[in-house]
Amino acid sequence: MAKFEVYQSGKNNEFRFRLKADNGQIILSSEGYSSKAACLNGISSVKKNSKDPKRFVKSTTPGNMFRFALVATNKETIGVSQNYKSESGRNNGIDSVARNATKAEIKELAK
Repeated sequence: MAKFEVYQSGKNNEFRFRLKADNGQIILSSEGYSSKAACLNGISSVKKNSKDPKRFVKSTTPGNMFRFALVATNKETIGVSQNYKSESGRNNGIDSVARNATKAEIKELAK
């Protein structure tokens, strides 16, 4: 089953989340948040915005890899994907976020 994992990392002990698909692949990762409450709000935003295909912004890296970001209505980035070798891989990643985010459980990982 798909899940959001909430964890602390980095020098500042920021809270982050990652969305994992049914197969355990990470399909979306967040930036750091200063509090767990803010991180959980980020997850709520993913659940809401992943329903709208216009919220996925596709891009290509300088090394010709493909990726996407999920953005809120205010254009703020909520989460980013890994790099994909192909456009179709990236599009499958977008489909997976759209399909899994709304039903994913939230799991807090121990520090």
